Amino acid sequence: MNLINALSPLQWAFLLAIPPAILSLYFLKLKRHPVEVPSTYLWSRTIEDLHVNSIWQKLRQSLLLFLQILVVLLAILACLRPGFRGTELIGDRFIFLIDNSASMSAKDLGRTRLSVAQERVIELINQMKSSDVAMVISFSDVQRVEQSFTHSRSQLRQRVNRIQPTQRRTDLSDALRAAAGLANPGRTSEVGTNDYQVAEALPATLYIYSDGGVPKVPDFSLGNLEPIYVAIGDEQAENVGIVSFSTEQNPEKPTQMQAYARLENSGTEPVTVEVELTLDGEFLDAAEVQIPARAVRSISSGSGADSTNAEADGEGAGDGGDVERKDDLPGAAGVQFELEHPGHAVLQLTINQQDDFPLDNTAYSVVNRPRQANVLLVTPGNESLELALSTSEAARIALVEIEPPSVLTTSAHQASAEAGIYDLIIYDQCVPVRMPAANTLIIGDIPPVDGWSKGERVNRPVIIDTDPAHPMTQLVQMGDVKYNYDGFPIDGPTGAATLMDADVGPIMVIAARAGFEDVALGIDIVGKYADGNVGPKTEWPIRRSFPVFMMNTVRYLGGARLSYSTESHQPGTAVKIRSSLPVEQLHVTSPIGNETTLDREAQNSFVYSETDHVGVYETKEGRGREIAQRFAVNMFSSRESDLRPEPNIVLGYELVDGQSASEPARKELWKWLLIIALSVLVFEWYVYNRRVYL
Repeated sequence: MNLINALSPLQWAFLLAIPPAILSLYFLKLKRHPVEVPSTYLWSRTIEDLHVNSIWQKLRQSLLLFLQILVVLLAILACLRPGFRGTELIGDRFIFLIDNSASMSAKDLGRTRLSVAQERVIELINQMKSSDVAMVISFSDVQRVEQSFTHSRSQLRQRVNRIQPTQRRTDLSDALRAAAGLANPGRTSEVGTNDYQVAEALPATLYIYSDGGVPKVPDFSLGNLEPIYVAIGDEQAENVGIVSFSTEQNPEKPTQMQAYARLENSGTEPVTVEVELTLDGEFLDAAEVQIPARAVRSISSGSGADSTNAEADGEGAGDGGDVERKDDLPGAAGVQFELEHPGHAVLQLTINQQDDFPLDNTAYSVVNRPRQANVLLVTPGNESLELALSTSEAARIALVEIEPPSVLTTSAHQASAEAGIYDLIIYDQCVPVRMPAANTLIIGDIPPVDGWSKGERVNRPVIIDTDPAHPMTQLVQMGDVKYNYDGFPIDGPTGAATLMDADVGPIMVIAARAGFEDVALGIDIVGKYADGNVGPKTEWPIRRSFPVFMMNTVRYLGGARLSYSTESHQPGTAVKIRSSLPVEQLHVTSPIGNETTLDREAQNSFVYSETDHVGVYETKEGRGREIAQRFAVNMFSSRESDLRPEPNIVLGYELVDGQSASEPARKELWKWLLIIALSVLVFEWYVYNRRVYL
């Protein structure tokens, strides 16, 4: 605390004289001595006593005297203008962005980082003037406007306190765009409150409370936003987390499976941790893993070679040229387990170590039964197709039915096709009456759907190119195929892609149709010749590329799941689920017990987007609601597991360094002292008028 002299010497002399003057009034009092005298002498002594006074007396205890002296002392202290060094909020329009991603649940500060951020934002809200306006946005990989622009500090505090932590990753892009779009609203949006007009096109101060590590936000301009980044977290924070965990069938021993995991250490010292593997909650195995400390990778601008150096200064980066930057990378180590094939089960890997971020200490891997594709081949007879779909590999991934074209007109087939029983229907030398609720491959014709058209047949068109990147035509080489057929070019609907191109134009085209995909091939494998005989029209079926193409088709269009292990998903990502039965609804239960009912989309698929919690999700279908399959949601984010707060963030093309949210300012106390003095004076008046003696 420091003091500032606000009076001249003469004024100080007058002010300091007041306390002694008040004190002297309590010394002045008439003093009488009781004396026993004869009654005749009483009256003369009484009259004489009127002239005899004792000016000074012994000071007695008095509450009024204490209160009066206290008032004067408070006034004297107020004249000295006491104060202290504090902070002051910058600006008059504010946008508070509060990070509530997974890493903000870390407790390296003694409590969660989110609670620390909330407390600091509320401190700034309390400093707002009555004319200031502010809004609050929370963000992880999605943003949420908690409170749009308002003058009400109580509303802002309530909305800040209501922000809940999430288990999602950090991504600032949506929140920045929301802030830019809402920076200049016309009016406050709260119903039932005073609807203040907010000035348009005015600068706003953007406060970002986060531990950093956000991806760069390209093609973004701050415009009239003035960013202030406040880093939350302990710079020395250390953590060990699981960043990947998967299971695969052992290729050498089909009755066994292998489980792999990767662990990362963001600390400055190497650590040894114990990991435990359980199967459906029962202990299965354990291992001790040594993980090195984080290291600095120096990236050279000369040869582009990377070198890793454990020292923070990054010296000795190599001879490749000048060092452009240094990446501080966590130490990593892997662990592997061998186990007997568990069938339908859930594997859980746990780090047996307490730390400030337990969310990444557990990972899950689900082992489901492989799902075979339901395939229907409609053909008047095609030995090549039937042989390609009857191999052992085809039988492993698909259940194939073969029907003649006459089945297309039956009500039973039409009902099955519309119900989505089949994943893939192959039409050879025929086309459907109505397109089914399934993916299709139509050989020698095009789908009877608007947008598709075909050109005139051309004798012996030459295939000149295939798309090597598409799953259906990967490893499909047509250069050694001899042609003895006619074909036609195909023009697909908007958004169609060419898979195979010929000298006459696209000859194999794929296009989407309301959640399904249709492929049209403009050549015949088997067909009629001019003399009316039916036979092969190409040597393609005897080439290696033909069975490869058919297996690609079954895998891609049939949606077969060959692996026992199920893909892991990150919190917040949408999961596409394929049911094993043609049901209209699917029920998904989350790790915290919430059940969601999903309606069927195309091809017995369901989209589930409420993956907000790490753990195992169960799907149930059919009347019995038995568990059909499971899938896992894991953190698996090196950035979220690395708890060290970033010193700066990149917004568009601007680097924003972490700094304080307020600037230094002197805080005056004289106003509060005068208020206290006035309160004491009111109390003194009450004591005097009520004759209260304390």
